[in-house]
Amino acid sequence: MDDADWQFVTLGDQQSFGIRTAGLDEKATACQMLVCYARELKEGFAEYTQEVVQIMVPLLKFYFHDEVRVAAAECLPFLIDCARIKGEQYLAEMWQYICPNLLKAVELEPEKDILAEMMHSLAKCIEKLGKGCLGDQYMSDLIKILDKLLNVHFDRQVQRQEQRKDEDYDDVVEESLLDEDDADVYVLSKVSDIIHALFGTHGEAFLPVYDQLLTHFVKLLGAERPWPDRQWALCIWDDLIEHTGPHSLKYQEYFMPMMVQSICDKQGEVRQASSYGFGIMAQYAGETYAHMFKDVVSLLIKAIEDPTSREVDNLSPTENAISAVTKICKHCSSSVDVNDILPKWLSWLPVWEDEEEAVHVYSYFCDLIEANHPLILGQNNSNLPRILSIMATAFQKEAVDTDSDVGKRMVNIIRQIQTTGDMFQACLSQLSAEEQQALNQALVTTVGS
Repeated sequence: MDDADWQFVTLGDQQSFGIRTAGLDEKATACQMLVCYARELKEGFAEYTQEVVQIMVPLLKFYFHDEVRVAAAECLPFLIDCARIKGEQYLAEMWQYICPNLLKAVELEPEKDILAEMMHSLAKCIEKLGKGCLGDQYMSDLIKILDKLLNVHFDRQVQRQEQRKDEDYDDVVEESLLDEDDADVYVLSKVSDIIHALFGTHGEAFLPVYDQLLTHFVKLLGAERPWPDRQWALCIWDDLIEHTGPHSLKYQEYFMPMMVQSICDKQGEVRQASSYGFGIMAQYAGETYAHMFKDVVSLLIKAIEDPTSREVDNLSPTENAISAVTKICKHCSSSVDVNDILPKWLSWLPVWEDEEEAVHVYSYFCDLIEANHPLILGQNNSNLPRILSIMATAFQKEAVDTDSDVGKRMVNIIRQIQTTGDMFQACLSQLSAEEQQALNQALVTTVGS
């Protein structure tokens, strides 16, 4: 007997049993192939969805092999996509079979990393199926599961702190505790994914349900909490602001003080979540929070102009702060002195690290240029070389796709400058060879579009 084909597990002091893993590895491979078929074939796999669902759902509780359970969970959102062509009734019946089993699997899953994958699958299913897919009973079951997970999260943090006081504590123990903490934070990130899906599909209608977990999300945001707790708490509050707009005001006492304080937090991930929050606050509830933005912009500027803000690890947080200032200027211009901000704002460009936020920044950039804003164009159009350089870098770094709406606007602006003849050539001469190549490539790519 080849020991490599077997895994031996001991239960208690006396009992042990062996599992022949060779066959299980083949089972896991087969499950991964089904995931691949569902993901790639989409509607072409529709005829097989009922059979595959009946195979995969029971495997959510196949505790003999971790990868089998992972594949079973991963497959479910793809199967929903495949089955949509079969009609709403077919899809609803399939989901009625999946949902209670997936919730029970999340509740019972003993391995943190696999639990996280199952939660991610659930979030994706909710996003695909939309408002009302859970119904009152399944929503109630889910909230109980999330409540339990969050309580366990806090309890395990306390336990780890106690272990650090133990007389046997050493570097080896600390390494183990850090691994446990990483696993717990990963699960917390999936709690955020589920809340994101629920706010994204239900909007303000989710608030009464959210209130049942409110104390947890307030606790996570506490100044004394570890930074990953605060990061994910801010992400959850960001979702509430984005998807409920002015209705978020009644919760501001819970999130606003820490969100303001977090703009200049020493941890980049926390700064990023905070900055993003103020950006969407301006975008989706600007009038409601207008009184906040003057002071908020001052803090955002402080974070952006910190000497370390352009270090690699700080690029995304910094660009989220730039995007937040952009959204405040665009959507809440009466709340701040835009003309005082714009010269600084122009000096912060180009941005390229966070592509989603870059769209907002360059869209506003185009707004200002198309409006012939003197602070952007400069006296006698003296800023044109700078404008071309910013756009060239945006294309060179692939921060903007030339086929996107904002990309097409940028190319049109470049073409308008091109019509100036000598001035355009003079501007080009001030650019690097790489920037010139990026501009030429953008112009060639969009010819005839």
